[in-house]
Amino acid sequence: MYGLCLQYANSKEDARDILQEGFIKVFTKLDQVKNPAALPGWIRRVMINTALERYRSQVILQRVDEVNADIDEFAGNDALDLITCEELVGLISTLTPKYRMVFNLYAIEGYSHQEISRELGISVGTSKSNLSRARAILQDKIKVIYGSAIVR
Repeated sequence: MYGLCLQYANSKEDARDILQEGFIKVFTKLDQVKNPAALPGWIRRVMINTALERYRSQVILQRVDEVNADIDEFAGNDALDLITCEELVGLISTLTPKYRMVFNLYAIEGYSHQEISRELGISVGTSKSNLSRARAILQDKIKVIYGSAIVR
């Protein structure tokens, strides 16, 4: 769970705070879990919600009503074959909090833009825009590291 908290935190200290707050919630509401098999997923969801609460209390997102729906995709897999998981996580952690939050929720957790919009209190267009910008930033950083391995 600490690794999950690191994905959403600005620092290791913030991740530890989120983890602690999350486990306090887990232990106070543990009786609500009816199916023991659902416990790992439920704990994960509590941690994500705790990170979202912390994020909402610290950052005000700028709303964007219109966004170009065209999102740049990776055209080749060359850089993806070269980059390590640790490098990718490190690059994601350099994103600004608003871009990192949307990127993590969409690309890692599998949330839809509608769900992200609802969770973060932003428009669907803002969610799409933030994801697009996060991807562009990551692609640019990967290009710097690996040259022209990624074609836009």
